[in-house]
Amino acid sequence: MTSAPSVGQPVHTQVLEGFGTVTITPVDPAADSALIHSWVTQERARFWGMGEASRELVQEIYEDVDRRTTHHAYMVGRDGEQVALFQTYDCAEDRVSECYEVQPGDVGVHLLIGPIEGAAEPGFTGFLMTAFIGFVFSDGVARRVVVEPDARNTKAIARMERAGFALGPEVVLPEIDLPEVYLPAKPARLAFFTAPGAAPAAG
Repeated sequence: MTSAPSVGQPVHTQVLEGFGTVTITPVDPAADSALIHSWVTQERARFWGMGEASRELVQEIYEDVDRRTTHHAYMVGRDGEQVALFQTYDCAEDRVSECYEVQPGDVGVHLLIGPIEGAAEPGFTGFLMTAFIGFVFSDGVARRVVVEPDARNTKAIARMERAGFALGPEVVLPEIDLPEVYLPAKPARLAFFTAPGAAPAAG
């Protein structure tokens, strides 16, 4: 992977034995857009939906995210090397709210693992998921993590199951066509991870 440290300060740092130190730092659109662009335009990231985006458009998209109070984007580091892009959002303020009954404390997440050089490292994604879930639940407000991978992305769905997510229904996320953002309709599979100690809520 290519290291291009975000210029901000981490909002979450977690040491995972056998893996390293994971840091979660807010995306700096200007500083991080080139690296993000190099990730999202690869064939392996086709389900991210930004394969044709220019670097300038990527920067504009994350500048828009940066202005929002309901959606957030983070660069994820492992021992100082950028390894993933992580996004969170308030489910009640997102198009996913049209597809299921949102519960108080529901936090949606998106995850894009950066390209890995050499052989795949067993457990890599699982370690990162541990850090992400720890971060989301650290505010004491979040009660459930919600993911909506593309229904055709069987690898991502299987990964969520391995991480302990309960699979929900297949849905179609509606098209969003606004001046600042366009998102096509997307077939998705909902999955849920309830915070330890929280009462499970129906999806």
